Amino acid sequence: MQSVGRDFRGFMAARSRYTEDGLTEAVANGLMQYVVLGAGLDTFAYRNPFPALRVFEVDFPATQMWKRSMLDEAAIALPPNLVFVALDFERQTLADGLTAAGLDFQKPAFFGWLGVVPYLTLDAFRATLSVVAQMPAGSAVTFDYAVAPETLSPIGRIAFDRLSARVAAAGEPLRLFFTPEDLEVEIRRAGFQRIEQVGSEQLNDLYFRDRADGLKLSPLGLGMMATASV
Repeated sequence: MQSVGRDFRGFMAARSRYTEDGLTEAVANGLMQYVVLGAGLDTFAYRNPFPALRVFEVDFPATQMWKRSMLDEAAIALPPNLVFVALDFERQTLADGLTAAGLDFQKPAFFGWLGVVPYLTLDAFRATLSVVAQMPAGSAVTFDYAVAPETLSPIGRIAFDRLSARVAAAGEPLRLFFTPEDLEVEIRRAGFQRIEQVGSEQLNDLYFRDRADGLKLSPLGLGMMATASV
């Protein structure tokens, strides 16, 4: 079995591709707003193939300032359709921050929310879902989540404990977990009309089939992807 680190890196690559595939489908249906929540070092805005798509990068002010300094040092030009949204959740709500940044709440938007949910409180998770759920029909949010550790196999639980210790040592402990059934309850309660969930097996079929290097996601099932649509 491949290392937990290799498995985690494979999942990070797959989650980005899965999110951007969903975005591509939404753009084909006329959507023109993409919100990257907890953008970090996400690169989509700098390789965006859709000239009319506005991209809103939402992040904590200090993190966003760090990213912008790195972009400047690398001489990477800021695309004209990119909007930075520096948001301190202790002072401003997500809805207020996006309104101030110019997001049109009368038109649908696609939200990418990667590498964030496992570190949130349940209340913070629900608050963000509620913002997206109030968007017009055609809006959606794609995110990854950590599977409840008590439902994992014995080997899966060992891998989870190692990963959990690693991220906790980096100052970002895992806090929020779901079973697929519990997550669906949360999504329906928030007001979404549809939910799609995919795990390692489906992601392997989509993105890792017939690779020459044998890279694929293990069956440990530590994380899953979900898309909730309005």
